[in-house]
Amino acid sequence: MAALFHRLVDRRGEPVPFTIDGEPASAQRGDLLITALLLQRATLRRFEFGDAHRAGFCLMAACQDCWVLLADGRRVRACSTVVEPGMAVLVEGDGPG
Repeated sequence: MAALFHRLVDRRGEPVPFTIDGEPASAQRGDLLITALLLQRATLRRFEFGDAHRAGFCLMAACQDCWVLLADGRRVRACSTVVEPGMAVLVEGDGPG
């Protein structure tokens, strides 16, 4: 699947390495998790109540559609969480719930 987002302007600085389901990924400093994920994927996560996929809805931390699970057990809103070096995002598991 192709990425949903496309970066129009690159910011300067070192890339921020993180993983998506154990696969290496990279973001730019200051990227929100939803941006970093959707620059590399067509969807954010699987819907926890069926086979559908979710891509975020409001993109401003109001709708709760972008919750994702991190490997350290945290459940975070992708649209308001800045990517941290070494962050491990779990998307294809049982969902964030």
